[in-house]
Amino acid sequence: MFFTVGYTKYLALNQNDVNILTLVLNNYWTSMLQKSIVYPSQIPFENSIHPYRGITTAIAIIGIWAVSLILLMNVNVQETNIIALVAGVLYQTFCYTGLFITAHDAMHGAVSSYNIKLNHFIGSLCLFLYGALSYKTLLKKHWQHHQHPGTLNDPDFHDGKHHNLIAWYLHFMKGYWSWKQIITITIVYNSLAYLAHVPQINLILFWVTPSLLSSLQLFYFGTFEPHSEPITGYTDSSHTRTISRPAWLSFLTCYHFGYHLEHHQYPNVPWWQLSKVHQQIDLLQLLDVDKDKQEVQTTVPVQ
Repeated sequence: MFFTVGYTKYLALNQNDVNILTLVLNNYWTSMLQKSIVYPSQIPFENSIHPYRGITTAIAIIGIWAVSLILLMNVNVQETNIIALVAGVLYQTFCYTGLFITAHDAMHGAVSSYNIKLNHFIGSLCLFLYGALSYKTLLKKHWQHHQHPGTLNDPDFHDGKHHNLIAWYLHFMKGYWSWKQIITITIVYNSLAYLAHVPQINLILFWVTPSLLSSLQLFYFGTFEPHSEPITGYTDSSHTRTISRPAWLSFLTCYHFGYHLEHHQYPNVPWWQLSKVHQQIDLLQLLDVDKDKQEVQTTVPVQ
């Protein structure tokens, strides 16, 4: 209940919205408590053992992004070879993606379940640094996504007519961009360019471009790929699937966001534990298969 009250106070919506959101969160939290009866014995939740792991991970991601950005702003682009420049853009894109993934974890209380105010502050900071996004707006839309995944009521889903990558991405982005955000970014850009005298080529290469590429990375690996409806139709109520990749590749593609079925099943698990959850579920499935085989063998009549 404390978790629900923390979300409700933070959102500061009108009374009707609060009542609806509280009901949604109560239902969600109840389902999480029901799952926790089985979950801890199968998949250790390290947040309960290391209560500050989420916070330290978030601080590390923010710090790496900030240091990297400062260094890249001081790069002499004219004297740097193209390969190094491309590497810098891709690296900073990965850092930007880390900011958004951290904010996403905060939306599920996974950065700090012990201090919900700090949890939301870190989430808000990450989204502002990412692209002046509103944490309150994204939090509300993300809960809608988890309540209605892969449907027309899902703000992250396509419009029901255009399923291709480009059309879906443009529809997806249209739902999150705002004039307030564009104005804020414009002010920051011009302040850095004309007041702080940061070269505009550096701003375009290492500040603007990585943010845009990161949005495409997040959309493709976190929405388009796992939520696209298979030819045979959805097989899970979350209308998603896991894209199995080696742990190192899963991390590089989108901070393990490809393990998307696991995320929807256990949304309070932080990104850095999704790989373990995926491995444990695979192991449990193998054990179930072996158990079924043994049961079949024991029931076969002896000739």
